[in-house]
Amino acid sequence: LVAGGIPCAEITLRTPAGAAAIAATAGVAGFTVGAGTVLSADDVDRSADSGAEFIVSPGFDDEVVERAIPRGLAVLPGIATATELQRARRAGLDVVKFFPADRLGGLETIGSLSGPFPTMRFVPSGGVGAHNAADYLAHPSVFAISGSWMVPRASIAAGAFDDIEALSAQAIELVGG
Repeated sequence: LVAGGIPCAEITLRTPAGAAAIAATAGVAGFTVGAGTVLSADDVDRSADSGAEFIVSPGFDDEVVERAIPRGLAVLPGIATATELQRARRAGLDVVKFFPADRLGGLETIGSLSGPFPTMRFVPSGGVGAHNAADYLAHPSVFAISGSWMVPRASIAAGAFDDIEALSAQAIELVGG
């Protein structure tokens, strides 16, 4: 899975196969797996029990954050506003998912939010792709980027894993890795 490839992935809980996929990859040396689309405290528990090292949620949910921290999971809640960012800061977090980045103004909004929250870091998600990944990563308030452009659903359905491997290699090159 790793050997020069992408060393970290978020596997969503959008399908019943999500937790099993997390469990299947959790023990791979040099690979970090997390759970995405975590919407409840039960999802946090299922993710932790499957071996996830971090969780990602599309929005800020106090119950999700409060359950994840004692379970030893890094937690990346989604935020869209300064109010949610302030709640994340109050919860002791310093990195948040900025979602959906493309619909919320992208880098301009991250720059604006960075002013009053200079210690917060962002992981833009939603509309991030090969066309703008390097721009996002160049911003000092961006911790990392999140995207799935290298794993198109059509390629998965067709079993075109060579295409996914090629797109992943391009993504690694694109972000300087």
